[in-house]
Amino acid sequence: MTVVAVTAGVLLSAAALITAYRVLAGPSTIDRVVGIDSMLAMAICGLAVWAAYSRDTTVVPGMVALSLVSFLGSAAVTRFRVQDET
Repeated sequence: MTVVAVTAGVLLSAAALITAYRVLAGPSTIDRVVGIDSMLAMAICGLAVWAAYSRDTTVVPGMVALSLVSFLGSAAVTRFRVQDET
């Protein structure tokens, strides 16, 4: 179980670094929103890996709250975003 948890953590960290580049260098607002939404999904997955590794279910409400905030934030940005200048 430790090898699986470490492997998942390393892969999630690598994905977060790649996504952080997309957020910082994104040419449009939608690219940045998708990047931030992906980073929040990776944070939720990281919490799930931690919950499975430590056999602690107290982080599940945090995962649910983070997923709701992520969804509502993405929906709000796509609803009220300003058109990019090209």
